[in-house]
Amino acid sequence: MSLLPLIQAPFSQACENNKAPILAVLTQAFSLNRHVLEIGSGTGQHAVYFAANLPHLIWQTSDQAEYIGGVTARCEQESTTTNLVLPLILDVTAPWPVGGLTPEIDAVFSANTLHIMSKNMVEAFFNGLGLYLPQLNTLCIYGPFNYQSEFSSDSNRQFDGFLKQRDPASGIRDIEWICCLASEQGLTLQQDVAMPANNRLLQFVRD
Repeated sequence: MSLLPLIQAPFSQACENNKAPILAVLTQAFSLNRHVLEIGSGTGQHAVYFAANLPHLIWQTSDQAEYIGGVTARCEQESTTTNLVLPLILDVTAPWPVGGLTPEIDAVFSANTLHIMSKNMVEAFFNGLGLYLPQLNTLCIYGPFNYQSEFSSDSNRQFDGFLKQRDPASGIRDIEWICCLASEQGLTLQQDVAMPANNRLLQFVRD
């Protein structure tokens, strides 16, 4: 019997605010997919909501070891579906634990992660897609991005400053660089959708 439901699940108001707009895009983007790996499940709010509203998908959660307890608690306490899978411990800089799941995972979703990572970690994220998920055909990434090294809003500029004060290696990434990294793994930008609070949702598909 798991003791993890006794853990208080973390909560993000931003996740509550953006989950419906994100779902509207994922409904189309993942319409032909069957098994999604979420990298950086965070509070687990997105996972519970998306799994419930995308019943044709298996939704595999994952995060770094320190966040697994919170994600698991959310999934066990709130999920009422059978298509939500408890989290894997996944560090993008280490071998990915997708093992026997590799042939099944055909899509990846990640929200609000790339600006938290260092540049080396972002590169490892994309290299991992090619190394561990060669059959991947759809990638969706949510978060803030710059265009030609320019901030899209004053709030994003301020947010970038906050990130760098906390960790100089972090920061909002240029979409052109992200597209280049994706291209190296055979993934091409299919759509770039404006989202609330000056965020974007990028959908990449296999060439």
